[in-house]
Amino acid sequence: MLISLLGLIILLISLFVGLPIAWGMLLVGTLGFSFYTDFEAAYTMAAQTAFDTGLSYSFTVLPLFVLMGNLVNASGLSRDMYTAANAFIGHLRGGLAMATILACGAFSTLCGSSMATTAAMSRVAMPNMRKFNYDDRLAAGSIAAGGTLGVLIPPSVIMVVYGILTETDIGKLFAAGVIPGALAILMYLLTVLVLTVINPKLGMPGARSTWKERLHSIKGIFTITVLFLVIMGGIYGGIFTPTEAAGIGAFCTFLITLKRRGWKPKLYLTVLLEASHTTAVMFALVIGALVFNNFLTVAGLPNHLLGFINGLDVSPLTVIFIICLIYLVLGCFLETMSMVMLTVPIFYPIVSSLGFDLVWFGIIVVVAAEISLIAPPLGLNIFMIKNVMPELSLRTIFYGTAPFVLTDILRMVLLILLPGMVLLIPNSM
Repeated sequence: MLISLLGLIILLISLFVGLPIAWGMLLVGTLGFSFYTDFEAAYTMAAQTAFDTGLSYSFTVLPLFVLMGNLVNASGLSRDMYTAANAFIGHLRGGLAMATILACGAFSTLCGSSMATTAAMSRVAMPNMRKFNYDDRLAAGSIAAGGTLGVLIPPSVIMVVYGILTETDIGKLFAAGVIPGALAILMYLLTVLVLTVINPKLGMPGARSTWKERLHSIKGIFTITVLFLVIMGGIYGGIFTPTEAAGIGAFCTFLITLKRRGWKPKLYLTVLLEASHTTAVMFALVIGALVFNNFLTVAGLPNHLLGFINGLDVSPLTVIFIICLIYLVLGCFLETMSMVMLTVPIFYPIVSSLGFDLVWFGIIVVVAAEISLIAPPLGLNIFMIKNVMPELSLRTIFYGTAPFVLTDILRMVLLILLPGMVLLIPNSM
């Protein structure tokens, strides 16, 4: 137990001194494993883990969904989604912020990346909200919060990683994210409504669209809807696996981009390079996490923690709330994917032994990851908006996201207390 905790402390210190977390987990995991065996065995374990991960068919889904998200971003579909949402509700008080959230939700059904969603919507929605004198706090907050839907609404890269780490059915994880994703959109819309009722100056009504304009805007998202139904319907119906769905989705998205943007070799080369870079980072994180997990396993940390929790004489639900509290604290200091990689191998054996469904726990982890994306001081969505709109101060963006953080915490509590909301669809598969 002491060796395990020492390894965790050394890993956290390595992060604060600037060592990338993937290398930190790999280094500490290898050295820690060698403490219980020898260096040759530890080196062999690390090399074999890297080799097996690189050749794993299950991990094929990661680069394919990343590629699909990059193609969606390059195709300009984000503007069509925002235009359609704006046409129907943009004339309401706070309607442009609501349209942004709806567009983020629609974009997430094909993207799977929170930061890509945030970047795309910052460029599309922010200028229009400023045109109608929206308060920068509400505008930035709605974009940042809407961007978090990229990790919850399927297909989600974090869900894929969680499924692989815990050997949980990825198709069921995707299905489990549908209702919580819809709930997230609804609660974000209600948050905007409440804020604009309290202070109408935050978001004044935009221009009202004619029904002709509304019907025309729907045409722009018809293809997106069909593609999402094909991907999720195929997984839900058992027609193809999530990995096959990722391949089909990436190919269809390429055809959509080709039709909209034409054949531009430089554009597609950029998309491929960005997808390759993101995939390389993810694989480095996965390999580092697996090596570090092997060290913790041989050190017996999961068993020691389980024994410690059993000795506390608290209810299983209390344990879940404690785990969620840990996630909220870690989310303030660790990047989302790194946090999931580091903690899931430690927590999921405990959660499973307490009798909880791992599909349900996966959604709780994803919601916790959502919160970390907009929580100070290291919320990645906040810095993405700052990168796209450098004139905005971080203080303004943080103020704007605060109400949505509270909404997320309330939603996480609801999903913990009402697990049926998460498991309704996957249990019917």
